[in-house]
Amino acid sequence: MGNQKNGLPAEMNSLEALKTEDFMDINRRTAYAALFETEEKGAYSNIAVNNAVKKNHPDDEAFVRNLVYGVLENQIYIDYMLDGLIRSGIKKVNPRARILLRMGAYQIEFMNSVPEYTAVDETVKLAKKLCRGLSGFINGVLRSYIRNEKRPLPDRSADFSGWCSVKYSYSRDIADMWISMFGPERAEKLMAAGNTAPKLSICVNTLKTTSESLSEVLEEKGFEVSRPHTDDTALLEHVLFVKGSGLLNTDEFSRGLFYVQDMSSMEAVSSLAPEPGEKLIDICAAPGGKSFFSSMLMKNSGNIVTCDIYDHKLKLIEETASRLGIKIIKTMKNDGSKSRESFVGSADRVIADVPCSGLGVVRRRPEIKTRFNRKGLEELADLQLQILVSSAPYVKKHGKLIYSTCTISDMENERVKNKFLKKFPNFFVKNEKQLLFDIDETDGFYFCVFERL
Repeated sequence: MGNQKNGLPAEMNSLEALKTEDFMDINRRTAYAALFETEEKGAYSNIAVNNAVKKNHPDDEAFVRNLVYGVLENQIYIDYMLDGLIRSGIKKVNPRARILLRMGAYQIEFMNSVPEYTAVDETVKLAKKLCRGLSGFINGVLRSYIRNEKRPLPDRSADFSGWCSVKYSYSRDIADMWISMFGPERAEKLMAAGNTAPKLSICVNTLKTTSESLSEVLEEKGFEVSRPHTDDTALLEHVLFVKGSGLLNTDEFSRGLFYVQDMSSMEAVSSLAPEPGEKLIDICAAPGGKSFFSSMLMKNSGNIVTCDIYDHKLKLIEETASRLGIKIIKTMKNDGSKSRESFVGSADRVIADVPCSGLGVVRRRPEIKTRFNRKGLEELADLQLQILVSSAPYVKKHGKLIYSTCTISDMENERVKNKFLKKFPNFFVKNEKQLLFDIDETDGFYFCVFERL
């Protein structure tokens, strides 16, 4: 088929070229480009879809996002059903055709706004250009998908994990782990909740405005605004849930009256309780939200050293801090897994928001549900512990260190906490919490605040 780029034939090897083509629906070809980048090149879905939308300018961005995230969220289920229609199985199908089959199947079964014949015809049109020679095969499989009775799910009583894996489209590793951690009933509720849309929460910049004032302005502009259900004063003063499109295009955003951050991260920082005049070190800071919120709780008074290993991420942090009017953040390139002598004994508060398996953000990045590999958890947990071990000496006596992840995993979180405490008996647990998206108004998130004796 010739050279490929973005999963397209050589004669269509750029999204710029795609814009001039009128034989394919612009919304579906944009979704295809995002899915190819995510599934075949390992991109994060949120980045892939944002890039595809920006380059392709689809007519209906909401349709594109629904299709992309819907395919990824239901991929295991869709593949299971397609396996019943393809003799060799979906995994052996040409990668481009596989993505198109998933797109077509999702539209047929889940998108009530799309007639079945339209789902098939539009997918076949894409196939004629994206994977020539396979359009007839795709047409046949999708028409069979419409005609045939759905393949039965695994037996729920005999194989509950397998049933959950297919029904809710989580890898069996995740299903097994959550069932082991929470029990069957609780684990199923968690998996079901992981397939719901998350709330969009913003952090009100109280250095410039108040939640009451910003809420009033956004409501006047047509946004639906609500507040969290919490007794935490800091969260009540800073968190707003917002519904509506174009939020980041508002004058309020450009003036730095708020930034987007899940409430779970803000709850962790609130638990750490940084105070004005203190020194805080944020070890793995990008994209910087915890440093920004800390600055607000510290009333823009004190010293925050915000670290990351990537220069471009540090630059973005600096730009956002400037937009928010934050004066106390100083960025520094630093590898959190390695000790830095100049930090030793200098910090009142240390934030270690460490790399993790990300199971708490499956609602925002559903590709995690199929990429997850339990065998890789040990390596991640070792890295987390190493970052904590390197960070602990930075904490002054009676200072605090917070360890946080955006995951729900028994090999991370609790086990890492216990290993850390064995290595550092001069620390004790001040507060810890596992947030779950089927109970809380947040992503799945874990944090533990250690205090130094």
